Amino acid sequence: MNAPRIAVLIPCYNEEVAIPRVVAAFRAALPAARIYCYDNNSRDRTAEVAAAAGAEVRRMLADIEADVYVLVDGDDTYEAADAPAMIRLLLDQRLDMVTGVRVTDAKAAYRPGHRLGNAVLTGVVRLVFGNRITDMLSGYRVFSRRFAKSFPALATGFETETEFTVHALELHLPVGELRTAYRERPPGSQSKLNTWRDGLRILRTIALLVRREKPLAFFAGGAAALALLSVILAWPVVATWLATGLVPRLPTAVLATGLMLLAFLSLACGLILDTVTRGRLEAKRIAYLAIPGPDGPAGFPPDPPRGTKNDIGDRV
Repeated sequence: MNAPRIAVLIPCYNEEVAIPRVVAAFRAALPAARIYCYDNNSRDRTAEVAAAAGAEVRRMLADIEADVYVLVDGDDTYEAADAPAMIRLLLDQRLDMVTGVRVTDAKAAYRPGHRLGNAVLTGVVRLVFGNRITDMLSGYRVFSRRFAKSFPALATGFETETEFTVHALELHLPVGELRTAYRERPPGSQSKLNTWRDGLRILRTIALLVRREKPLAFFAGGAAALALLSVILAWPVVATWLATGLVPRLPTAVLATGLMLLAFLSLACGLILDTVTRGRLEAKRIAYLAIPGPDGPAGFPPDPPRGTKNDIGDRV
């Protein structure tokens, strides 16, 4: 069996300082891999510097043909030497996605606000879509070909990591995790992440994904809230009518009736969209299964020697 074709995908925005280090590190960790840089309209010399370092600048999953895809942020905060172990985990256990779970003691690298936000957003996704991930917003992942070619890339920013996770969980794909070191950015490189703005964008993305992927639960929740409000408003009106035979608060009665009608309408929408979503899910599953799964790691080079080795997570 031939060694798998490996593509390293490095999305970046204004990473002129960090990108040469990232390209060099992954060139050393994965000598046989092809390295691609994705410049998101940077205002600095990111594309030029990346090309000079040996990376190719092209569109991401759509244009690249490979058996294994390594996706990593271009800010030089992730450990390139862990990539072989992540690929080996993917191939050995026939997984479709392996996530690098960030481990660090440097507060500047993983600020408390970002850590809390990641825990909250990851917790919401675990609650809604399944308890199989621990670091939803990690920018270090390895994908199989069938995952990469079946993933409908719709997001344009930090929400992409959320879509990766939900895509895997909704299709019940085999996924795994590996603990990897996370460090501070190199001097001169600045983070583009805004805790509140991007956190709210990700939360909005989660809400939209819940509406899209679990419409019955989404609209049934709205129906329950509307029905409860209707009962609260209608109760004194009904009590007065039972006691006197009169409806003195007609506007309240009309409002309560309207809210109950909206509740039933919301529930009907959920039932209809749930049927549509099931059809879409089946179509995505068929498209995913039409692509060959990952082969075993025959011919893959051994891991480079390391002083310490991270624990490899169990298949989940």
